[in-house]
Amino acid sequence: MSSLMVAIVGRPNVGKSTLFNRLVGKRVAIVEGTPGVTRDRIYGRTEWLGVPLVVIDTGGLDFSDKGSVAARVRAQAQVAIDEADVILFLVDSREGVTSNDLEIAETLRRTSKPVLLVANKVEDYSDTSHLVDFYQLGLGEAIPISAVHGQNVGDLLDEVISHRRSDAILSHDESAIKIAVVGRPNAGKSSLVNAMLGEDRSIVDSEPGTTRDAIDTLFFRDGKPYIIIDTAGLRRRGRVREGIEKYSALRTLRAVDECDVGLLLIDATVGCTDQDSHIAGYIDECGKAMCILVNKWDAVDKRQTSAKGVESQIRSSMAFTHYAPILFVSAKTGLGLGEVFTAVDSVIEQHRRTVQTSLLNEILEEAVLRNPPPSRKGQPLSVYYMTQVGTQPPRFRLFVNKADRMHFSYLRYIENELRTSLGFEGTPVRIQVAERN
Repeated sequence: MSSLMVAIVGRPNVGKSTLFNRLVGKRVAIVEGTPGVTRDRIYGRTEWLGVPLVVIDTGGLDFSDKGSVAARVRAQAQVAIDEADVILFLVDSREGVTSNDLEIAETLRRTSKPVLLVANKVEDYSDTSHLVDFYQLGLGEAIPISAVHGQNVGDLLDEVISHRRSDAILSHDESAIKIAVVGRPNAGKSSLVNAMLGEDRSIVDSEPGTTRDAIDTLFFRDGKPYIIIDTAGLRRRGRVREGIEKYSALRTLRAVDECDVGLLLIDATVGCTDQDSHIAGYIDECGKAMCILVNKWDAVDKRQTSAKGVESQIRSSMAFTHYAPILFVSAKTGLGLGEVFTAVDSVIEQHRRTVQTSLLNEILEEAVLRNPPPSRKGQPLSVYYMTQVGTQPPRFRLFVNKADRMHFSYLRYIENELRTSLGFEGTPVRIQVAERN
């Protein structure tokens, strides 16, 4: 199921970050009684009644401030509004309607997205007659909540998920492998998509951010259906550019949520960057299969840069992606494109793989005999058996006598033993520790 993107917008100091922290269940956004603390978009993942949500916190919108910082905040919020499925317009029930609220409402009325007017800081739910003032915003009845105390937030979330969109991407072909092409601006994503499709379906331009929207394209190769998602629009033309590139990852989030395989594109002429690591981390966190593609390999001077050296740098910078195959390609010349499809087919097979319980426990028994589990604080750890409980990614449950005695290093050892015996190239592996009754 694809995530529902929910943007929280409003003027400064109405409690947006407090509501964000309430929804995602942890203190992520900075909360302070000073207007303007949150300037850039922050996002967090949660779920409600089984519906996965990506919640976006935005900076306070102040249309009276003509400064450059306020302009960047407004640009950030506009990106969040454009990308969201549902918009929560937060107002302060105690202060009533302000001129800023009116300007924000005018902006939101122009969007085709569902907008929920949310009145925060309500203390008395037996009498909400003072909220009728907010009807003048032209966005319907305000939903009363208290973000600090969590009151009525459940009802708000019920209303949010009632607007969940249908997974249109799934209607193309249920058997199609969904591929998300992700990476930094100007890494060559649109060019790679066009090369894989064999035709110009996406706009190709040397200007970062040329592609405005993600483009989902169904195509066939050797009789197999694939859906490719071009996420190239990480930055837009005609917007305030400073600061947007760093934080505008919403299309990447959505594409990764919807895909089976993430193709992380790294620019060979630049090398592996922190932003590449952040994107790779999100693919891994979402449990998707992954291939790392080093693009523009044709433009690299092989006398100074070797494939082995680049691979070593990527492994060093992103050690958590040790399972992902690295391929050297050129969207411009077509170098390595056939290998990309071979790798996609291979990693998705591993991503969906099931393993017999008997084989799992043979591997586990040999691993424990070769390297017995260490005691923790003088207390022995006994490892009993393992079963597979799911796929995409492969998920296993490891039964022991006491779960709190399992050290993360020994769990990593067991994962490495599974990989040595079974492969699982290109897919994360999840192992849950459980106590046997």
